[in-house]
Amino acid sequence: MKTIGVIPARYASTRLKAKVLADIQGKPMIQHVWERAQKSLLLDDLLIACDDPLIVEVARRFGAKAVLTSPDHPSGSDRIAEAVKDLAIDAVVNIQADEPLITPGIIDGLVEALKGDPACRMATVIKVLTEESELKDPNVVKVVIDQDRNALYFSRAPIPHNRNPKGIPGGSYKHLGLYAYRKNFLMTFVRLPRGELERREGLEQLRALEAGYKIKTVLTDTPTLSVDTPADLRRVCEMLSSGVS
Repeated sequence: MKTIGVIPARYASTRLKAKVLADIQGKPMIQHVWERAQKSLLLDDLLIACDDPLIVEVARRFGAKAVLTSPDHPSGSDRIAEAVKDLAIDAVVNIQADEPLITPGIIDGLVEALKGDPACRMATVIKVLTEESELKDPNVVKVVIDQDRNALYFSRAPIPHNRNPKGIPGGSYKHLGLYAYRKNFLMTFVRLPRGELERREGLEQLRALEAGYKIKTVLTDTPTLSVDTPADLRRVCEMLSSGVS
């Protein structure tokens, strides 16, 4: 199964402008992501798909393959679809440009989910939610799953609801925004109409669920941190300075 990793990079981030170029220990954030993804054992190639020539220039400067895509894509998946539509590949891994602590093992786990189940069209990563502050944080996407670890729903709200006012309900997971898709499904996915759930939550993966497709989840216990705010950026810098690898 020929698999490519694609890092979709958008310049005009809503909450932290140009965050993919934010300096972390002397390197732009996207370089940290690319260098870690390069260590994956199951990716056959790695590409950065950008919406701004400046990101292309920076990416090529540190040795990455980079392509310029339309600035009008509503989601990273749409951007990736443009970047890979003419490539002879079987699967794609969507690697978020704001995950500078991503580990290659998480990427490989997604590829293995597709390899191990021919019926699996799309997979994503989840982690047990342990901090009550994250349960209530709309920037942290929550997910509930069925007994086969297929996603039932994603939300920015606390799900599942906890009738016990103290603590975190069992079966609470947070979603890490990495996906693997079979290429033919990705091309189907981006042609699906955006449903009401996606519009209300602002979560592209709900487009697949609302259309009746399954999303397999892969559980990880590896620490990660998505950079959405200046506070997140400071925390990543502190973690790397303290020796987090």
